[in-house]
Amino acid sequence: MKKAPPLVDMLQQLIATMSVSSVNSELDHSNRPVIDLLAEWLITAGFNVEILPIPNHAGKFNLLGTLGSGSGGLVLAGHTDTVPFDAARWTYDPLTLTKANERYYGLGIADMKSFFALALEAAREFTAADLNTPLMILATADEESAMHGARALAESGRSFGRYVVIGEPTNLRPVRLHKGVMGEAVRLIGRSGHASDPRFGNNALDGMNAVMTELLKWREELQQKYRHSAFPVPYPTLNLGRIYGGDNPNRICGECELHIDLRVLPKFDPAELRRELAQRVKAIAEARELQWSVEPLFATIPPAETSATSAIVQACEMLSGYTAEAVSFGTEMPFFNQLGMETVILGPGDIAQAHQPNEYLALERIPPMLNILRGLIQQFCCSA
Repeated sequence: MKKAPPLVDMLQQLIATMSVSSVNSELDHSNRPVIDLLAEWLITAGFNVEILPIPNHAGKFNLLGTLGSGSGGLVLAGHTDTVPFDAARWTYDPLTLTKANERYYGLGIADMKSFFALALEAAREFTAADLNTPLMILATADEESAMHGARALAESGRSFGRYVVIGEPTNLRPVRLHKGVMGEAVRLIGRSGHASDPRFGNNALDGMNAVMTELLKWREELQQKYRHSAFPVPYPTLNLGRIYGGDNPNRICGECELHIDLRVLPKFDPAELRRELAQRVKAIAEARELQWSVEPLFATIPPAETSATSAIVQACEMLSGYTAEAVSFGTEMPFFNQLGMETVILGPGDIAQAHQPNEYLALERIPPMLNILRGLIQQFCCSA
C-alpha cells in the first residue's frame, strides 16, 4: 500500500500552506488548500475521505478520513486554521518549517497543524484489516475565529466515532474539562449636552460606572458561590476588558459601551448567565432612565467535561503518565460531546507558544506523542 509522505515533508507542507481564519474579512483565508493536502495524504494511506462544505461559509470545509469500518472507533481531531500573524515579529519565516535549537518553528506548528502529520505518522503501522473499529482523522475550519467547523458538525447531528482526542497544545498532558468562554457587550444610551449643566443631559458614562460597580459585586458573588477544584483558578472569572464612550470632556457622554469576558465552569448554563447579566444592567439603566442592551460579542463556547471514569480519559492518563487536568481556554470539545462522543484534549505543543511569534514545537515532544497515538489506536481500534 502507498504511504503518506515522510513526517518532516508533511510538516513542511502544512506550515507552508496559509490557512489563517479571522473575524476580519481582510485577514481571513479559505482552509481548502490544507484540506486538499490532508485529503491527498489520507487517500494515499488507505482512508476513505469526505470533504464537507460548511453551510453559509464559502471557502470553509471540514474533512473526515476513515480507515476501517463499523461503528464506534477513535477520532483524532484538530483544526486546520491558524491565527493572523505579523511576520516582522518573527525571527524565522512563519510559513517555512525551520529546525533550530532542537525545535521546529512555524506558524501553527504547536497550535495545531503538527497533530495532523503526527496522526498520519502513527497510523502508518495500521491497515483497515488490522482494525476492529474505525480510525478517523477529522480536520475542522475556523476554530480560531468562530468554530464554524465544529458547530456545523454539532448542528448536523451526525454520529461518528465513540472517542475523540483533540490535539490542541497541552504539553503531552491529557485535559478532560475546560471552562466556557463568553464575550458580552453592554451598551448604555443617555443624552448628550453641555458639561456645564448636567440638568440638560443624562450621562451614559456615569451609568456605566454604576454597572461596573454592580458587575464587580456580581463577580465576587460568583466566586464565592461556585467552585470547581480541578481548575487552577477554581471559580468563574469576569474581566472588564474594554470601555469606550463620549467624544469630548466638555460634553455629557451620550453613549457608552463595555466589553466583558466571562469564563464559566462546567455545568453552567451560559444563557442563564447572560439573562442574569441583563437583569442587573436593566435595573441600573431603568433607574437612571438610560436605554440599554446586552449582546454577545461572539457565539458562546460552552464549558465541557468528560468523566474521569471514561475509558478514553483513563487510557490517555496511562499512556501519558499524567492525571487528566482542567484548563481555562476553550476548544471544540463541547461540540463533539454534544454528538455523544467522549473527548480528551491531548497534544504535543505548549499553550504558551500558541498565537506567539516564533511559535515552536520541541523535537523531544514528537516520539512520546507518536507512542501515545499508536497506543490509543491499538486500544480503541484494534483491541476494541
